[in-house]
Amino acid sequence: MASAKIFVGSLSFQATEDDLKAAFAPFGTVVSVFIPVDRMTGRKRGFGFVEMSSPEEAATAIAEMNGKEIVGRPVALNEAQPRPERQ
Repeated sequence: MASAKIFVGSLSFQATEDDLKAAFAPFGTVVSVFIPVDRMTGRKRGFGFVEMSSPEEAATAIAEMNGKEIVGRPVALNEAQPRPERQ
């Protein structure tokens, strides 16, 4: 079965991977969580990715969590798009 990734935008800089895992767990199996960090400053970049075990779980999570607060800040959720090829 294919998993599905969710892009989590407007993420609080205080949010941790555990916070995201806890927020999305009620909607299904969280396969992985990733919050990118700026290479130069070491600070979180204000967004993250949550991988759910199925596209249906991801769709439910997006519908239920879009605009809801995680660590005091409303998040914007979308289905993650593949990264464009670098030239």
